[in-house]
Amino acid sequence: MLRTLSAAAPVVAAVMVVVMLVEPPAHHPAQRIPTLRVFTDGLNHPPARMGARTNPWGLPGDPLLGFIEIPAGPFTMGSDRQDAQADENERPQHTVTLPAYFIGKYEVTVAQFAAFVADAGYAPDDLSSLEGPEDYPVRNVTWNDAMAYCAWLTETLRDWTGTPSVLVRRLRGGNGGPHWRVNLPSEAEWEKAARGTDGRRYPWGNRPDATRANYGGTEGPRPVGSYPAGASPFGLMDVAGNVREWTRSLPLDYPYRADDEREAASASSERAVRSGSFDMGGGFVRAARRGRAAADYNAGVIGFRVVVSASSS
Repeated sequence: MLRTLSAAAPVVAAVMVVVMLVEPPAHHPAQRIPTLRVFTDGLNHPPARMGARTNPWGLPGDPLLGFIEIPAGPFTMGSDRQDAQADENERPQHTVTLPAYFIGKYEVTVAQFAAFVADAGYAPDDLSSLEGPEDYPVRNVTWNDAMAYCAWLTETLRDWTGTPSVLVRRLRGGNGGPHWRVNLPSEAEWEKAARGTDGRRYPWGNRPDATRANYGGTEGPRPVGSYPAGASPFGLMDVAGNVREWTRSLPLDYPYRADDEREAASASSERAVRSGSFDMGGGFVRAARRGRAAADYNAGVIGFRVVVSASSS
């Protein structure tokens, strides 16, 4: 069986995908049969807006490969009674204290996900996840696909000689510490990075502003980082609108507790989804807004970003 897909936009490097049946790599933790073997063209050049760095995975070209460090400490999670747009699952508002972690400044792109598929010989649940301009957020990925990407990137960055020292020390468990890993963010990690520590409703403040994010029924996603004025207090892009984002958390009731099995890794359950998307109104892209979807669900409005943290799930 042979099938070829190509990126739709002629103004960016095409991603050509050749699909055939092959034996799955034995090392891959989330492999399915039949397996895709994917060959790509144009993936050695990260989107120009994110800079240039010598890596074959389309990662951003800044000194930390697009990761931003979020310092340890408390933040305000959830919504208060004065927020008329809040759902009950956002309450009660409460304080959560997290250890330090790193989170992606941008959503994972089509180029990055295609590079993973090519390198790991991975079969995504929906081949349309490989379509589109390379600097757009990847979509049509299930939670299982996103977790497989995280597992691959963990091992890739542990082994790569170009991984920044501040990351590789943690990924390899330097100085006798725990081995950190690339993962999907927990709901708490996502929300702290998206809104900062002061309880604001949007990454930029308390009022909706369609000039700062891609939402409100637009025609589709935009290249990652297209709305710099909508950056979060920590500098994250597109944490309101563009595409919704998978987290690793079960959508359990608040208050949030990391020790109540909500971060269990079983893929058979629903998972919390954050951010809102390009087709939603302003109330749905608030930082505290919570969604949910089955782990095997995919849609053209759902993508993901990743963290590097000491999470064990």
